[in-house]
Amino acid sequence: MTKRLFILLVLCILISVSITTPIQAQSRPIQLSLVTPIQIFPESDSIAGVRFNLLYGRNVAVTGLDIGLVNHVTTGRFVGLQHGLVNVVDSDFMGGQHGGVNVTQGRCEGFQWGMVNYANEMSGVQFGFVNYARKMKGLQIGLVNIIRQGGRFPVFPIVNWSF
Repeated sequence: MTKRLFILLVLCILISVSITTPIQAQSRPIQLSLVTPIQIFPESDSIAGVRFNLLYGRNVAVTGLDIGLVNHVTTGRFVGLQHGLVNVVDSDFMGGQHGGVNVTQGRCEGFQWGMVNYANEMSGVQFGFVNYARKMKGLQIGLVNIIRQGGRFPVFPIVNWSF
């Protein structure tokens, strides 16, 4: 388990170094946050590396590893791994979300693993008690699985899919 976590961390850091987008032109390599705005860099900065949020952290965009109680990415894209009690991305997400509640308002590519998973447009796997996707290309596994558009079934227990 430790070896897998280390490999995932290294992979996230490599992705953050290799991907360059205009929003990352003024990014910071690390962020430490108690609650926004009590954090090292202002929420208007993007983070390309590691972000640790003790209670609540918010930044424009994050690429890499995001760990904390409540992790929030606002207008920019998230690429990497998010791990927390609550993970919220207001725009697009690529990678993995692991937590109690995972929310992606834009397009989510990858996986969501938590008690409640929500994605506006999902491409990948949702694993949790309640899974919701407005549009989906992939698989949902959980107690309640909801796909609003294009799903095999609109609501179905245990497993639901759309390919």
